[in-house]
Amino acid sequence: MDKKVILTGDRPTGKLHLGHYVGSLKTRLSLQESGDYQIYVFIADLQALTDNARNPEKIRKSLIEVALDYLGVGLDPKKTTIFVQSQIPELTELTVHYLNLVTLARLKRNPTIKTEIKERGFNDAVPVGFLTYPISQAADITAFKADLVPVGEDQLPLIEQCREIVHTFNQIYGDILKEPQAMIPDNKACMRLPGIDGKAKMSKSLGNCIYLSDDSETVRKKVMSMYTDPAHIRVEDPGNVKDNTVFTYLDAFVGEEDFEKYLPEYKNLDELKKHYERGGLGDVKVKKFLYQVIEGILQPIRERRKYYEEHLDIVYKMLEEGSKKARVEAQDTLNKVRDAIGLNYFQKKDE
Repeated sequence: MDKKVILTGDRPTGKLHLGHYVGSLKTRLSLQESGDYQIYVFIADLQALTDNARNPEKIRKSLIEVALDYLGVGLDPKKTTIFVQSQIPELTELTVHYLNLVTLARLKRNPTIKTEIKERGFNDAVPVGFLTYPISQAADITAFKADLVPVGEDQLPLIEQCREIVHTFNQIYGDILKEPQAMIPDNKACMRLPGIDGKAKMSKSLGNCIYLSDDSETVRKKVMSMYTDPAHIRVEDPGNVKDNTVFTYLDAFVGEEDFEKYLPEYKNLDELKKHYERGGLGDVKVKKFLYQVIEGILQPIRERRKYYEEHLDIVYKMLEEGSKKARVEAQDTLNKVRDAIGLNYFQKKDE
């Protein structure tokens, strides 16, 4: 039986952070090691240019940083096809064909797009490329015949847009494209990790991230500065774990084995939470525990990343070979699409 295909990727607008790790990278690694899937992971440089076209150097520099983060967390090019979006020109032609199947009104109604336009302050000056990037995403997904696309809840409208495009295309031209399904993280805390300042989302632009490449001392300082319960002033005061960034991170990262290793006076996170809520447990102790947990995750990532930083030729070769391999699959899909539409004018019928 053929393996199910998974497609996922990241915009190269800076180094990747813990939000990326719990939201997608950790899942990708688990899926890769299961051996049950054919996985494509791509660096979405064309999508990043839709709102960074006047600063292309940012994208070029970030591309290699994202690749280093991929290798640092343990993505293996022998098991996972890692490629660069702009190196697959077939994706651009697929986007053009899909543009004709979506109305402007439908794009403007997409909740994810509406939110992102507002966040970036575009108003009526939104670049056309940015407005239409869900169509480009549909090209990415369908080009590789993806069955599953790992996303957070805020990205579900983009998958729904893709499914609509697939349905419309197949209705007009025949059953050519595969309709994808969204794959959502099981751990709710992983879906949208807040920033260390308590803001709703960890964001590079807000400067509230812990990056996968941060050194140990930087991680310590960031954890110790984290937003907690503002009413928990003294150790003996009862504390609130809801909307408490430190406990949200513990929900996302900690396991019972971490208590055995770093905080053996508690069996699990529930015990720690109950102690905090009744009073008698200080923020500093909880933060030190969180730092140890995060550092335990980041140290091996940091070491692998450093190796590849010193061997960039390996990284560039991986991206080049992965892009060549991915292009073969995209060419196959585009040829079927062109044939279905009737654009292969000069191709002999027996070929």
